[in-house]
Amino acid sequence: MARRYAIYDVFTSEKLQGNPLAVVFDGDGLSTEAMQAIAGEFNLSETVFVCKPENPTSAARLRIFTPGTELPFAGHPTVGTAVALAEDAQAGEGVNRDLVHVLEENIGPVRCAVKLRPGEAGFAEFDLPRKSVRLDARFDIGRIADALSLKSTQIGFENHVPALWSAGVPFVAVPLHDLKAMTDLEFDAARWEQIAPMADGRLASAYLYCRGGINHHARFHTRMFAPAIGVHEDPATGSALAAFSAAIHCFDQLTEGHHSFLVEQGVEMGRPSYLHLHLDIANGDIVGARIGGHAVKIAAGELYL
Repeated sequence: MARRYAIYDVFTSEKLQGNPLAVVFDGDGLSTEAMQAIAGEFNLSETVFVCKPENPTSAARLRIFTPGTELPFAGHPTVGTAVALAEDAQAGEGVNRDLVHVLEENIGPVRCAVKLRPGEAGFAEFDLPRKSVRLDARFDIGRIADALSLKSTQIGFENHVPALWSAGVPFVAVPLHDLKAMTDLEFDAARWEQIAPMADGRLASAYLYCRGGINHHARFHTRMFAPAIGVHEDPATGSALAAFSAAIHCFDQLTEGHHSFLVEQGVEMGRPSYLHLHLDIANGDIVGARIGGHAVKIAAGELYL
């Protein structure tokens, strides 16, 4: 059976930048083992399988796999697949289109808004399906520094300290002093796995951040390492930004109202990615959170399985 697929670069409007994603449009009938094997064949950070939804009002049911495991939720597959489904439905009409649809992921329903404009990369934005929370964990700054091949003095800035956060997928958000530390670090997967806590049934990945960015519009510069799920470094990680959203509010004590952030990732990999985060604050708490970005199609084909 021929199964259609497309490859998109996500969180970028430029081809061969951002985070590549494989979208298999005809996922029905594939076993979990087959999906995992196909994800390993693509060997991208994530592969999405589009299946018939359980709720007929939803656009699709998504299964998301890294080369090593299935994920309950991930940001760049959500953005990329939302754009891919909208473009596939448009079938070359070449007209302005704005739509909202729901994608069913293992974490639950995810509401997405998509904007298509002729001659431009598609843009999608989704509501966080789960609010980020801080989980109980204690960290030894010296051991974190050793895992990153940095000095202890390069860990942390202002009141920001390492902490464990999750919006469905756990990440240890580690603040680094400046861009130089972000560039100089050398990630040691073995040492990280010795200190990383377990949460949500998996080993927490490392999400490193500092203020500012190479792009002068960026509010934060980030890097993400997830050796436990077969991803050494990821060019763009929406699930990590989802977790990080509560860290921003916790440490920066955001004022009431709307706040927007441009977050860059993947620069050191030569695949710069730009993620848009929007937070709405009321009564001292996050009452709304959205993540968005562009996605551009770079390839299409068929799997004969």
